Amino acid sequence: MTEEFAPVFYRGYDCRSNLFYTQTGEIVYHVAAVGVVYNRQQNTQHFYLGHDDDILCLAIHPLKDYVATGQVGSMFICYNNLKFLLLNLERPVLEKECSVYTYSADGKRLASVGIDDNHTIVLWDWKKGEKLSAVRGSKDKIFVVKINPYMPDKLITVGIKHMKFWRRAGGGLIGRKGCIGALGRTDTMMCAVYGWTEEMAFSGTSTGDVCIWRDVFLIKTVKAHDGPVFSMHALEKGFVTGGKDGVVALWDDTFERCLKTYAIKRAALAPGSKGLLLEDNPSIRAISLGHGHILVGTKNGEILEVDKSGPITLLVQGHMEGEVWGLATHPHLPICATVSDDKTLRIWDLSPSHCMLAVRKLKKGGRCCCFSPDGKALAVGLNDGSFLIVNADTLEDLVSFQHRKDVISEIRFSPGAGKYLAVASCDNFVDIYNVMSSKRVGICKGASSYITHMDWDIRGKLLQVNTGAKEQLFFEAPRGKKQTIPTLEVEKIGWASWTSVLGSCCEGIWPIIGEVTDVTASCLTSDSKVLATGDDFGFVKLFRYPAKGKFGKFKRYVAHSTHVTNVRWTYDDSLLVTVGGADTSLMLWTYEMEGHRDSRQCDSEESDLDSEEDGGYDSDVTRENEINYTIKALSTNIRPMFGIKPHLQQKEPTLDERGVSTVTDGSALVGLSWSWLALALLLAASHNVTPVAPPAPQTLLCKQSTAVQSVHRTSMAFHVMHKIVMLTVKHQKRPPVSRALPQPEKLQTNNVGKKKRPIEDLILELVFGYRGKDCRNNVHYLNDGADVIYHTASIGILYNVATGDSADMSGAKIASRAGHNQRIFVAEFRPDSDTQFVSVGVKHVRFWTLAGRALLSKKGLLSSIEDARMQTMLSVAFGANNLTFTGTISGDVCVWKDHVLIRIVAKAHNGPVFTMYTTLRDGLIVTGGKERPSKEGGAVKLWDQELKRCRAFRLETGQMTDCVRSVCRGKGKILVGTRNAEIIEVGEKNAACNILINGHMDGPIWGLATHPSRDFFLSAAEDGTVRLWDIVEKKMLNKVSLGHAARTVCYSPEGDMVAIGMKNGEFIILLVTSLKIWGKKRDRRSAIQDIRFSPDSRYLAVGSSENAVDFYDLTLGPTLNRISYCKDIPSFVIQMDFSADSSYLQVSTGSYKRQVYEVPSGKQLVDQAVIDRITWATWTSVLGDEVIGIWSRHAEKADVNCACVSHSGINLVTGDDFGMVKLFDFPCPEKFAKHKRFLGHSAHLTNIRFTSGDRYVVSAGGDDCRQRELKAGSTEKSEDDRILKDRPGKKLECGGSSDKL
Repeated sequence: MTEEFAPVFYRGYDCRSNLFYTQTGEIVYHVAAVGVVYNRQQNTQHFYLGHDDDILCLAIHPLKDYVATGQVGSMFICYNNLKFLLLNLERPVLEKECSVYTYSADGKRLASVGIDDNHTIVLWDWKKGEKLSAVRGSKDKIFVVKINPYMPDKLITVGIKHMKFWRRAGGGLIGRKGCIGALGRTDTMMCAVYGWTEEMAFSGTSTGDVCIWRDVFLIKTVKAHDGPVFSMHALEKGFVTGGKDGVVALWDDTFERCLKTYAIKRAALAPGSKGLLLEDNPSIRAISLGHGHILVGTKNGEILEVDKSGPITLLVQGHMEGEVWGLATHPHLPICATVSDDKTLRIWDLSPSHCMLAVRKLKKGGRCCCFSPDGKALAVGLNDGSFLIVNADTLEDLVSFQHRKDVISEIRFSPGAGKYLAVASCDNFVDIYNVMSSKRVGICKGASSYITHMDWDIRGKLLQVNTGAKEQLFFEAPRGKKQTIPTLEVEKIGWASWTSVLGSCCEGIWPIIGEVTDVTASCLTSDSKVLATGDDFGFVKLFRYPAKGKFGKFKRYVAHSTHVTNVRWTYDDSLLVTVGGADTSLMLWTYEMEGHRDSRQCDSEESDLDSEEDGGYDSDVTRENEINYTIKALSTNIRPMFGIKPHLQQKEPTLDERGVSTVTDGSALVGLSWSWLALALLLAASHNVTPVAPPAPQTLLCKQSTAVQSVHRTSMAFHVMHKIVMLTVKHQKRPPVSRALPQPEKLQTNNVGKKKRPIEDLILELVFGYRGKDCRNNVHYLNDGADVIYHTASIGILYNVATGDSADMSGAKIASRAGHNQRIFVAEFRPDSDTQFVSVGVKHVRFWTLAGRALLSKKGLLSSIEDARMQTMLSVAFGANNLTFTGTISGDVCVWKDHVLIRIVAKAHNGPVFTMYTTLRDGLIVTGGKERPSKEGGAVKLWDQELKRCRAFRLETGQMTDCVRSVCRGKGKILVGTRNAEIIEVGEKNAACNILINGHMDGPIWGLATHPSRDFFLSAAEDGTVRLWDIVEKKMLNKVSLGHAARTVCYSPEGDMVAIGMKNGEFIILLVTSLKIWGKKRDRRSAIQDIRFSPDSRYLAVGSSENAVDFYDLTLGPTLNRISYCKDIPSFVIQMDFSADSSYLQVSTGSYKRQVYEVPSGKQLVDQAVIDRITWATWTSVLGDEVIGIWSRHAEKADVNCACVSHSGINLVTGDDFGMVKLFDFPCPEKFAKHKRFLGHSAHLTNIRFTSGDRYVVSAGGDDCRQRELKAGSTEKSEDDRILKDRPGKKLECGGSSDKL
């Protein structure tokens, strides 16, 4: 698919002086993220697509052969406008994005004005990319900068009440304000040019005057326009100006006389104009002269060419300011309709004339439109909740309605005769109207969010609806009754159109990292083979339909600078029409069927086919290419919490605080040392009060203006004549958990000694996991194969080594250079050289040489080998005689001599060759790829020195497809790291596989549970598995694949059952001995966040994201009927704990509130006195007065995600979004409690638990997919014991999507 033409294609509403003639008479301008060169004779456009965001400014070289463009986000690009030959691609020379560019008269310098707070002015040597001078311009906006054509060290700037003359001085600029004198006050200057001498300058003001300057002094003003003078252009013997009054004026060289004026009016348009003027006298934003014509750009997005003899030709036009959402293509003709927030409805001709056929102003902006099946009527939905049906030819009203107050988001005629019209609004309803009778005949209810897309079936009896809550709903028409249709049946239904972004048929259109609003639009071809989509990233993508399964293959096209709001195929599928939201552009893309493509270069960035461009598609390569390596620890909270953080909440009075003496009637209690009874009697006698709080061991604090004394007694509250006297008594710390009770048999049962000793420190003991899903070449042998080194999370691990020396190394950058404009996967030195290395990446292989502090490079040459093509290269290895081997996405291995391709090993692997390793001692090469295991081959192969013969090894992983990410070779063994987080050792002689390391694959680990009596634990992750781990033996014992993502797991008190909560709302109970399902149930549709057995093993509590906790009575058998549930939970559940007697359940929620409920009734307990006396069986809550101290001062950046109290009841461990494990004393009721912290996880911690005897702490990471075991003890151990020795040498670093070496 290639971009053919963009009729809505000039940005005039907020840019100026952005329209020029080229050497050859073509017109260059910009819109969205596209630079456009328009040939007005042939009515064709050529595009520069190197930008990825809105272009803000454009300047042309004095020779009219080069163009400089600047975009949002500090990118400066210069290219030849004839061939789009880039001179300075993506050079990061701008600290801030710029709104103004201008060239010097000799073409050697470029001046820019930033849109930072100081509107910095910079003078550049643009060919070298060097900054010559810079200075702060003004606090107010600067509109124009001009370099003096006679003295390039001088320049002028104009802006809001700003006129300044600058000269270069060293690395800076010295400025002088323009002197107004007695001629008036300083106006806002809108434009400026230099005159016939170096001292003369002219500026246009916001009042319509032209100011004439000599040096820095104003000498004269001339009234030029009625309204601001937006644009001015200097001629050899005069000037041209344009203003808000819509008039172009020609002046003599002294502004003494206006020679001629041209009013931009509809009546003045020449017959060859390509469209219609929206209004007479539009505001003029840009003027340029050349080739006997005046080129004019207006605020309404129009480009006009004025002949000096008078005729005006309209060349290009588009929507004005405001987002464009509505798009509809005609059912039989090559025309389309658009509607925008600019309150216009427009009809466009998509044939080669590419002009606007009709336009109509609306009372409100519009968001959607649709042609009737016969093409005679056009329905338009407006932003005020109304809609109208107009004649498609004349745009005159036929009928209008308003039953809603919110935006009409989608509108659709039923197929066939178009009898019904479905009108969807942002207030969650779809109204169905009978077009013939002009009455509303049905309302579709039941959507929980605004409507985004709608489609009719071919019979006109069923509506498919998408909502902002990611719901795919179905309604019977015309009544609007909601229907439930199984997924398989949906695929069998014949649809009149498909614009849905939800459902199994288009699951693959969603990106790896995406929200519900990311894919904004889709449209299916009439033959149901190709699905086009638009998204919030500005991409247009093509998928094969149906796009089942995650992360489907696609081709991607870039031109829009912001959200692609709508996409539609024309009636014959020959063109794809797309509209951008804020960029206001309408773009046409030609679609060429396979086998009929011509030799034109396409704009696709990723291929869905085994094409000549990149060698094929692979989901793992695409996933790796789209990874954004950002710091996750501080970027976002892993849970979408809301509300006031616990340490910032107004603290409620607790039982410990209910005795503060506040004697409000002026009496004072001094020198108290009585018993609580004496105090009660005294107060009762003197104030006629009644005690209302029962006695409990407390420390009494009584306050008086001069003295405060304490006594070890009881807190009491008294009603004193409509006043309350509170007596606060601070008791000794008592653990509120049952494990801390002093009964010897209880402690012995929990394997905790009678002498409770606090845990003083934690020592990292063991880490389960290996990062293979998005890393490669990260498993290696050391010491002749005796040791293995790898990494996971933020830890480097030396496997099978008792002790190890450490060495601290520092380094300095030797050289740096831009590597490639797309992802570089590998950069590796030749093993026999410290100065030569090779980098490979997306359609990239380059051979580098370090020469002093410079990097020299040669691009890989394909030579004359038949069928050779530049593919995406994934791996590299080296051979003797300066040979280099690169593995490709298609499974081939390319053999290079120096930098020239000499041979291709076809299909070395059936899938991508992700990794290669060169053995120095014998020259043999190991390759690893993506391959289905078979009798003939496997994903690991050992090759000879010339890559001509090989032996394949099968990996005993049990996977349908093995994906090898890292290989290394030692003495008779091959070390393999897989995408499934396994490290496997393969024997070369017998091909025996020994799995050394296991780990979870994709998705965060949320569930964690320790065995009640043994050093085992369970982990549950979104990779759909639950795994059993043995801490003592340091290995995985078992794995259960669930088929759905798991979120939580819990052992029963006896350890004979395991309950697992799923992300889809289902939960399962397994018998531990047989791993058979004892029971399963799904009463919820959203994720189960926590699941808990009661201490008496009778009840199961299931907390979900639906703000609910369900109770199940396990004594009733595996039917698992829900007996009750907790009501009025303010947010999703994050943790739960039963009381020791199974009578109560505490629930922590996503609104930072902890609530207590009775079991099994589900009634909320609000009596704080009763809550304070509850003894809890466990404590995993991060909320509550007992744990207020775990919240740090920096909690606004990250949450505390998990907590666990030790079985002794005197220690507490937590995990947070900073990736830290922290150790506290329990309870910790004071804010910002003292603690010890431990690092190891790379980002968010999701769960943490003590083992049964408090010997170990097990923590789980979110996206790092790792579990750590920390040994509890009292001795400290340096983390330096984990650092490994390495010899000094040069290292390579590369990163980013536009990689830099």
